Amino acid sequence: MRIGELAERFGLAAHVLRHWEAMGLLTPAARVNGRRVYTEDHLVRVATIVRAKAGGMSLERIGRMLQASGPDERRELLRRQHAELERRLAEIAASKRLIEHVLECDAEDFTRCPDYRRVIESGIGAEPDTCVGPA
Repeated sequence: MRIGELAERFGLAAHVLRHWEAMGLLTPAARVNGRRVYTEDHLVRVATIVRAKAGGMSLERIGRMLQASGPDERRELLRRQHAELERRLAEIAASKRLIEHVLECDAEDFTRCPDYRRVIESGIGAEPDTCVGPA
């Protein structure tokens, strides 16, 4: 497939793929009549890069993952990324709990609601009780 076709499959601009080639994330594609031609292997590689970016990995870290000298080096890099994702998921869950409480809270000023304040004070650990209204 051509560069535009590959880029389109992922909602990317073609210049993004050229940038990734320049960074060494993608092996330069073969050229036919002066145009880049991409294979299924490129498709898998781009999907890997896109998914890794969605998981918060920088292009530099993705490059280190793809060019790791072996499984042990790759696993160590991915263990650190996994720990970061776990931390972010905990933060997201805490934010979600706060939003869910406020959606159900009948207090005029939710920041004065005792249950809301308990959730804030407890960090990410506690689930809010049923809202009892303003303090």
